[in-house]
Amino acid sequence: MESFFAFIIIALGGAGLASSVKIVNQGNEVLVERLGSYNKKLGPGLNIVVPFIDRVAFQETIREKVLDIPKQRCITRDNVAIDVDAVVYWRIIDMEKAYYKVQDLQAAMVNLVLTQIRSEMGKLELDDTFTARSEVNEVLLRELDIATDPWGVKVTRVELRDIVPSPAVQESMEMQMSAERRKRAAILTSEGEREAAVNAARGRADAQVLDAEARQKSVILQAEAEQKAAILAAQAERQTQVLKAQATAEAIQIVTQALKSDSRALEAGQVLLALNYLEMGNKIGTSESSKVMFMDPKSIPAALQGMLSMMDESQK
Repeated sequence: MESFFAFIIIALGGAGLASSVKIVNQGNEVLVERLGSYNKKLGPGLNIVVPFIDRVAFQETIREKVLDIPKQRCITRDNVAIDVDAVVYWRIIDMEKAYYKVQDLQAAMVNLVLTQIRSEMGKLELDDTFTARSEVNEVLLRELDIATDPWGVKVTRVELRDIVPSPAVQESMEMQMSAERRKRAAILTSEGEREAAVNAARGRADAQVLDAEARQKSVILQAEAEQKAAILAAQAERQTQVLKAQATAEAIQIVTQALKSDSRALEAGQVLLALNYLEMGNKIGTSESSKVMFMDPKSIPAALQGMLSMMDESQK
């Protein structure tokens, strides 16, 4: 009998000893109550509690967790029904507040997030809900962080996942988007045609300007060429006349010297003048505007003598 009681005492002692040892994993915390009131918080590692007096009241991780917010119906400011769901990242920073300040922490956070989402969606019109998503996320994060601070919770991030309008609204939006795309296509087409017309007109104008400039340059070059040709022709004509005059002067000089040195040369000169006179008369007779010229052949010697006297005076 005594051995039986000894066994009972040893068993109770071993059970008490085993229950007094608490091992807490890394990333977790444990709240311990003593006789129904909060006593202490156990950290990671080996911890000792008083058997049958201390009780583990709450054990939870302090690592960041993800809270999936179910889809709910919201009404925008322009009275459009949309379904919105979200995801919230959060963690416990004060285990005592998380357990004693709120009865069901996760349920309380879900309801709080749903309420905040409905409130923020009611401030926006339908089109703004798609473009202002990042702003809504920031507002939800700020408001939820402030609201959950008394619960010892830190909200680190809030993301709206899906914003889905009702089927009727989706159909209307698709029709509106289709009309908008057709309008943009028509505008782009008209702008392209206008740009093409402007480019064509500019091309024609540039071509006309270039053609006019080319014609102008051609006329200028032709005029310059004609001017140069006329100048060259005049210079050649002048050179020819100068050469003829020089040749005539030299011939007269030679004839004059011959007449002075030989008396028979005078007779030869008279014959030459008569021949020239006859040749001149022949040319005058063959021209279209022919004239009648009378000249006495007997006056040829007198004319020759006059020329000789004139040349003698000029040489003096």
